[in-house]
Amino acid sequence: MAKANSAFMKPMTLTADLEAVVGEGPKARSEVVKGLWAYIKKHGLQDQKNKRNINADDKLKKVFGGKDTVSMFEMTKLVSKHLS
Repeated sequence: MAKANSAFMKPMTLTADLEAVVGEGPKARSEVVKGLWAYIKKHGLQDQKNKRNINADDKLKKVFGGKDTVSMFEMTKLVSKHLS
């Protein structure tokens, strides 16, 4: 049986901007990603033409460094800056 990657399961401290989107921390990285996707789907922020892009609202812009649109791959890198 494969061992779970403990780096993804370790509770992380979140910035206030990220907490405004996914809820109060500490949370594991996997929980943060689930929370982000729940928020994105709830608010219809996934681009309709290119599903790999996320169109940020005001709360997500703070997490995405002020960018209006980011790819789902870039999102992971930008969110990492809000975890410690």
